[in-house]
Amino acid sequence: MDYHPTMKRFFHCAATALLLATAGSPASADIAAKAPLSNSALDSEVFYRLLVGELSAQKGDNAVAYTLILEAARKTNSAPLYERAMMLALTSRSSEAALQAAQEWERAFPNSPEASLFVLQILIELNRTAQTVEPLKHMLSTSKSADRLQSIALLPQFYARATDKKLAATLVEQALTPDLNKASSGPLAWTSIGLLRLAANDPSGALDAARRGAQLNPLAQEPIFLALYLSEPSNAEAQGLVQKFLDNKPTPGFRIAYVRKLLDTRRFDEAYQQVRLLTAQNPDLTEPWLIQGSLELQDKKLPQAQASLQAYVSLSTAQPKAADTRGMDSGLVHAYLLLCEIAMKNDKLEEASAYLDRIDSPQDILRVQSHRASLLARQGKFAQARALIRNTPESQATDAREKVKAEVQLLREYKQYQDAYQILNEAVSKAPKDVDLLYDLATMAEKVGKLPEMELLLRRIIASQPDYHAAYNALGYALADRKLRLTEARELIQKALQFAPNDPYIVDSLGWVEFRSGNLAEALRLLQNAYQARPDAEIAAHLGEVLWSMGKQKQAMEIWEQGNALNPENETLMETMRRLNSQP
Repeated sequence: MDYHPTMKRFFHCAATALLLATAGSPASADIAAKAPLSNSALDSEVFYRLLVGELSAQKGDNAVAYTLILEAARKTNSAPLYERAMMLALTSRSSEAALQAAQEWERAFPNSPEASLFVLQILIELNRTAQTVEPLKHMLSTSKSADRLQSIALLPQFYARATDKKLAATLVEQALTPDLNKASSGPLAWTSIGLLRLAANDPSGALDAARRGAQLNPLAQEPIFLALYLSEPSNAEAQGLVQKFLDNKPTPGFRIAYVRKLLDTRRFDEAYQQVRLLTAQNPDLTEPWLIQGSLELQDKKLPQAQASLQAYVSLSTAQPKAADTRGMDSGLVHAYLLLCEIAMKNDKLEEASAYLDRIDSPQDILRVQSHRASLLARQGKFAQARALIRNTPESQATDAREKVKAEVQLLREYKQYQDAYQILNEAVSKAPKDVDLLYDLATMAEKVGKLPEMELLLRRIIASQPDYHAAYNALGYALADRKLRLTEARELIQKALQFAPNDPYIVDSLGWVEFRSGNLAEALRLLQNAYQARPDAEIAAHLGEVLWSMGKQKQAMEIWEQGNALNPENETLMETMRRLNSQP
């Protein structure tokens, strides 16, 4: 159980006893010479209780220590002693005893927000949420202005363990009534209420709280961060709140948070537009350059990606870093790995190797060795490449699994599907519940022509993890591509879209189902949307075939040429162009 950091004052009584015990010593004479004498409030009985109580605590007998120190707190009316008694009870996991001490502390010191906060937290721990409203009100009313705002911000964290989330949201709103119409504290209050409503599975109520907070102060960031969390393509009101805030030139920190949200929801084009604004307006910020370079590499814009990543490296290495035993900054490691990939794509293998040489991060050794393996494979040393991955030391529990995935990726890249299938089969036999390995095995089973096994594996994933959207999409696409059970294929892909709305690759699959079903107009619409959101060789293959089937051969050829420029080795695109006699 976590408690407010300002409330951990321990052993006040022991320090007092120590001062008393040193009376008559040379040190005490020095103290007396420098400060006026004052009589201690401790009589012999209280001192004895404190001494025995602390000795009992040192021996681990917290129950006796609690009783003695709580009696001393009552006799001396000492807040530190009430707190000490309460902490002893908490250490013993005696929440009822801790609550008693905290409530006595609160009654003895009615102006103490610390006492009320402890009462609040212990009541929540005891699942007595309904009893928390009064200590919450008392804590807020007795806190200083800055502390009060901090406490309001922490309320969702305080109530995180409450069982009845809806009741918690209602009680907090009741306690915060004095703040709900104030421009100074209202936005923060509504944000906390919104977060509690969200925890109670009430997103519409959370959005209403964000809107109310933003109305009180359009420049307040807290309600907009809440709206940002709720911001999805289907939630126009949340998006509107965020966009209005963006129009008012927000802080770079907020725009970076918005970019992260866009990346999480796979809205890559919008993320790229926003990050371009950041690097233009705040060129000294490091993180935007890394995001920009990553997106540019994803879009095959190699010169731009290289320039962005080099800007990130330059800024990162110029800034002084605190000593860190964990090694190199993770962002810098990522940048060097991406620069290595760019160099490899440009056939500059020595340059790629030089980037890997710059990485000094023991925890990233497997990622580095995987890239070195790719370099060896490019030089025709495929056996050495596989051996390099397999012989990489395992320093973390997940390394064995990651080594399997790295070797499979290398084999997949060089179309050695049977070997990849065999490795994955062995890995799944050792970890039969690892859905990621199961999914990789399913895709590889398709590559080696084991279609019934692929379907069984994907259905196994769906049964064990119903929100694993990639499994729905893969099975739906596989059925559609073979013109099998098209109604079921459509249902599977639509299910995938429920979990990942607007994912361009899933939209591509749905467009392919419509094409196989003869719905050319709808197929064209879906595939054009998918290709616009994510220019990709495979999507280009599908879009071109739909255009070709509609008699628009010239447009089809243009799309295929674009796809070929993006990835001339894409198997689907090459097969489509050969089949339709359209090889450029």
